[in-house]
Amino acid sequence: MARTPPVPEFAKGLPTTHAAVLYAERMHEGQRRRADGAAFILHPLEVASILHDAGAPDHLVAAGVLHDTIEKTAVTASALHRRFGRRVASLVLAVTEDARIEGYAKRKTALREQAARAGEEALMLLAADKTSKVRELRLSVVASPKRRIAQYHRSLQLLQELLPDSPLTTQLQTELARLPDPARGEPQHAGAR
Repeated sequence: MARTPPVPEFAKGLPTTHAAVLYAERMHEGQRRRADGAAFILHPLEVASILHDAGAPDHLVAAGVLHDTIEKTAVTASALHRRFGRRVASLVLAVTEDARIEGYAKRKTALREQAARAGEEALMLLAADKTSKVRELRLSVVASPKRRIAQYHRSLQLLQELLPDSPLTTQLQTELARLPDPARGEPQHAGAR
């Protein structure tokens, strides 16, 4: 019998987030991150932790935990709505890619526009997600695709325009600046910190 990991400290005292952690752990069970092979759940937990540290309310931190459930599991929007309410489900949908859109760049552009239309909390969620993903790139043992890094820079531009004073925007900017720069001959893998 697999042992359930403890609920992270940031989730204690946040009832919706606590329930979201337990749910997301079940839904993402067995999934691994490409960057380093670690349990995938570490990414949504980091996103939630970033939001919590920025002072986000319970429903937004919970959305951080759940933000990849529609894209990466069999969970549906209606299932999230029933279990966590309209507010959380709407935030998750705001940062969920539309798989019907062909082409990486088009899909990412549509995602940024969708988050922008959904408002400030969706943009905060986008910022926390991208910050976590940039950190993952630094862990990767393989080269990071330039197109992926370019999309993170485009997300940063959007956030600088729409959430210029947010600590989450500053945090993403800082994390992007820490990435190795192949133009300066710095390798793009874990050893290039």
